[in-house]
Amino acid sequence: MRRRRSLARPWAAGALAASILVLPVTTPTAPEAAAEPVSATAASATVFYYTKTKNWTDHYLHYAPDGESWTTAPGRRMEAACTDWVKLTVDLGSASGLQATFNDGKGVWDNNGGQNYALGTGNITVKDGAVAHSDPCAGSGSGEDPGNEATVYYSAQTLGWTTANLHYQPAGGSWTTAPGVGMEAACAGWWKRTVGLGSATSLKAAFNNGNGVWDNNNGSDYTLPSGTSTVKNNTVTPQAKDPCAAEEPDTEAPTAPSGVRASATDTSVVLSWNAATDNTGVTKYQVTRTGGTKGSTVTDVTSTVHSDTGLEERTAYTYTVRAVDAAGNTSAASAAATATTGTKPPAPAAGAQLGTDPRKDPIYFVMTARFHDGDSSNNRGGSQHAKSGNAAHDDPMFRGDFKGLVERLDYIKALGFSAVWITPVVLNRSDYDYHGYHGYDFYKVDARLESAGATYQDLINAAHAKGMKIYQDVVYNHSSRWGAKGLFTPTVYGVRDSQWSWYYDEKNTGFEYDGLTVETKSGKSYYNGDLWSTAEPSGNTCLNWGKPTGGKSPEGYTLYNCQWPSPTSGMFPKAYYHNCWIGNWEGEDSRSCWLHDDLADFDTESAPVQNYLIGAYGKYIDMGVDGFRVDTAVHIPRVTWNRRFLPAIQERVTQRFGAEAAKNFFVFGEVAAFVNDKWNRGSVNHSAQFYTWKERKEYSADDEKAAIEQYDYENGQGTGNQPTSTNAFLNGNAYHAPDHSKFSGMHIIDMRMHMNFGDAHNAFGNGKDSDDSVNDATYNVVYVDSHDYGPNKSNERYTGGTDAWAENMSLMWTFRGIPTLYYGSEIEFQKGKKIDCGPTCPLATTGRAYFGDHLAGSVTASGFGTVASASGAVATTLDQPLVKHLQRLNQIRRAVPALQMGQYSTEGVSGGMAFKRRYTGGGTDSFALVTVTDGATFTGIPDGTYRDAVTGDTRTVSGGSMTVAAPGKGNLRVYVLDGPGKIGTAGPYLK
Repeated sequence: MRRRRSLARPWAAGALAASILVLPVTTPTAPEAAAEPVSATAASATVFYYTKTKNWTDHYLHYAPDGESWTTAPGRRMEAACTDWVKLTVDLGSASGLQATFNDGKGVWDNNGGQNYALGTGNITVKDGAVAHSDPCAGSGSGEDPGNEATVYYSAQTLGWTTANLHYQPAGGSWTTAPGVGMEAACAGWWKRTVGLGSATSLKAAFNNGNGVWDNNNGSDYTLPSGTSTVKNNTVTPQAKDPCAAEEPDTEAPTAPSGVRASATDTSVVLSWNAATDNTGVTKYQVTRTGGTKGSTVTDVTSTVHSDTGLEERTAYTYTVRAVDAAGNTSAASAAATATTGTKPPAPAAGAQLGTDPRKDPIYFVMTARFHDGDSSNNRGGSQHAKSGNAAHDDPMFRGDFKGLVERLDYIKALGFSAVWITPVVLNRSDYDYHGYHGYDFYKVDARLESAGATYQDLINAAHAKGMKIYQDVVYNHSSRWGAKGLFTPTVYGVRDSQWSWYYDEKNTGFEYDGLTVETKSGKSYYNGDLWSTAEPSGNTCLNWGKPTGGKSPEGYTLYNCQWPSPTSGMFPKAYYHNCWIGNWEGEDSRSCWLHDDLADFDTESAPVQNYLIGAYGKYIDMGVDGFRVDTAVHIPRVTWNRRFLPAIQERVTQRFGAEAAKNFFVFGEVAAFVNDKWNRGSVNHSAQFYTWKERKEYSADDEKAAIEQYDYENGQGTGNQPTSTNAFLNGNAYHAPDHSKFSGMHIIDMRMHMNFGDAHNAFGNGKDSDDSVNDATYNVVYVDSHDYGPNKSNERYTGGTDAWAENMSLMWTFRGIPTLYYGSEIEFQKGKKIDCGPTCPLATTGRAYFGDHLAGSVTASGFGTVASASGAVATTLDQPLVKHLQRLNQIRRAVPALQMGQYSTEGVSGGMAFKRRYTGGGTDSFALVTVTDGATFTGIPDGTYRDAVTGDTRTVSGGSMTVAAPGKGNLRVYVLDGPGKIGTAGPYLK
């Protein structure tokens, strides 16, 4: 909130400035019937009364000066003042105000609902029950030529004002007497006043509600030109259209959609087209289908992609598309596109989300393509197979798949995890795309991950059958460098000459890239014949098409303009993509520019892009995924998340599975901040906790403008004026119902703890320090390292040692938040290895190495954290010390609700990593005292019997105090009030 400051401007009355304070526009104060300060000699009040809504023929003022008697009813007749107003000047003597009522002289009264009006001195207006201080007739009826005029419209819609005054100073002239002249209600949300400027061509202005609440443009006043201006949310629009004028009807129809494409898979058809244009904007498309025995159908679609399912087998269907705008104007039909269906495949049943509180579910994070290979027939090396060194290791980048993951769900369950976070599943397209972050067709699952009987739907269903959730990694920020199929795909320049024929595949018009199928002419699955053209395509916007750049490739070959996708060459239309390179990672351009040359940055403030992504991810919600991990969330403005994407997720889940499932659909964003301070280099817009909050201010309806407005506003507010929360904290020893009314819908990865996990004590201290600025830190996703970074922005997988890993895990599994483990860390897999080096080194030598060799054999879980049977290499893996530690931590956490969903406190707690947690709800009251590695003393705690979940030790507390000896590095104690006692069996660390 901005600080209050005294107005600094010349005042005609001379002595009032110091008594009036500026209140921020964002925190309006309701007007009160308070008198305006006046000079000591004032002894009268001129009362103006609004007549328009009364229809009285006469108007009387019945009054009593403060401390004196009332006039004889009906009082004194008021005289005409100006249009819709009457007035009466009252001599108050030594009184500082008066009590008043109004009547028509015939027994009809306005006595302020029985409470009378309390009026002060000076000019006072009473309009429809509202009291203000101004002369509504100032400047009217003088008969003089006002010269230049300014018509000012002011929006106090967000302020709650019932009266608005314009206080102004023509250029070179004097200020009006405060509070200025009254403004008239013009239309819903707008006040209006026309004032004469004489020979001046502009004016300085401020606005107020007549009771001391001001909008003076944050102390700078507004500068308005002659003519018509609007002022709304501190923004001046000069020479504006009358906001109250009826808009001319929109009669212009959109253009017909172009580029309609239809492709059939089994008994489904995916239809896509280029967006139509319109003078006000396309709101939907009408897809007309003909063919089959059911006749013609018309379907409304809000994106430029339509998936038509459940069609008849071996049947030709023809589609046309029309665009419709908000006024209902409809375009001509597009050119027709036809597709013929095949046979109906055996489809698995649709999934249903588990819909439980996500804090109950520890997360195991796998890179699907590197985890376990269940079907070697879908393995693919890509164009970099040999160059990367993967071929020499017989290790194609696409190696693991859904079949392998299904086969090893019991391994993950045996570790104790009940949620699996998987890398993106959409069809990718780049030279090195196994990780999933180069999305190409967002409506299609990558065929290199699926197998017969092991589709994505099969994986979701198999996980749910074991009581395990699937969290899908999703990307809203960018597509592959080749664009997004169904939205926009660029055409690049290419010539199949002696230098480049090895790279540019011969076109095959009958072939469609799916990442898996090998194209017959090139013999490649990564076929690129559909991406390039030697001839300049129609409508090309790329500059200097096909002209040599003067540069050479690493092989010494001539490079050409438009040979490679770029944001600054004109290759990507601004309607779908941003056209700049990122310069400042903590600046405004980080939300609107490309991060890398193979991550084409969506214009996420564009409605067609929003519709494309909302439609795509709605498909996966319908399949039953239990949550989304949001990649690169910080590179999309919070206001766009809050306006578009997060509500769309909630709406889709609610429609499909109900409100309770929607509440527990877990969305957690990657807001990367690689510093150790609470706010990322002081930039609130680029700090993780910022994304957990709703907006607290209205912005322009246009999303592009709103993004800038939000950035500037919140940046101006700074770190000291951000919202805070107690949702993660106990009130003493008591749990309290959390307040999620201001929650955005997105939880976060705990980047601050992640960055500090080089030492568990640092992670603990830094995590606590940030929690009051997170809407609810009990939902934070907490991990040590990932597929991108280790602690302290290390490029290597964590290599702190087994004892340090055990200590980190003990903290993560008992402190607030949701513990998460990157695949293989349970055996310190690839510790110290560089996490990612692209195609410059073999994957086998990196932190993204193939893990399946450690999972060979068979395993059956008997429960979360328990093994029924295991044989082969996987049995050896399950026998490692950190695995044993992890299994027992999961057993303990699952048995103690306070460790899952509890708030925490360090009040009355001494020790290194020590805290108390409590969860109360649904008939459960779970209270736990925890210390990790170090000893601790707990004071002011409830008396009763406490049992340690690690050792079974029992303590009876009668004086509100308990001391616990240090359990040792990686070990911990969890004393639970009226708890079950020892959970699981002693292991290498928990003993």
